[in-house]
Amino acid sequence: MKAKYVFAVLFTAGAFVGSAPNVGVAAPSSPSVPIKALSTVQPGLWDIRSRDNPDANRSFCMSDAKILFQLRHPNNVCTRYVISDDQREATVQYSCASSGNGRTTVRVETPRLVQIDTQGIADQSPFAFSAEARRLGDCAASSPGVASRKGPKPRLGIR
Repeated sequence: MKAKYVFAVLFTAGAFVGSAPNVGVAAPSSPSVPIKALSTVQPGLWDIRSRDNPDANRSFCMSDAKILFQLRHPNNVCTRYVISDDQREATVQYSCASSGNGRTTVRVETPRLVQIDTQGIADQSPFAFSAEARRLGDCAASSPGVASRKGPKPRLGIR
């Protein structure tokens, strides 16, 4: 009886990842843990173009590419779990306590161009959107951050 219990605990904890088909365990990610797919993405002034809602397009100064995983929760402190990560694409599941959660895939085409697909819950409502982010250049000293906009625009996603 003990052996079955130990095996079940080890299996669910990920000790036997790969021993059963389609079984995997997400690894937690902290702000300091690098994500391989983002290693070539250049910081600077970026422009995000939503495929679904052109009113949500915006430009922002990006110093950390991990913000691309949380476009609907840009200023929230969230727990991230890396679902998959290789040189060109990463999928991250995140949870932001009482403000919602999401699952985002970022595909890096070049260090200056990425594709983003995300879905989740924000403001107690579901969202899903697809966008392209393109680096425009270096940030000016007074460039706005990710949450700043030049006028009232809706957040990315479905409204």
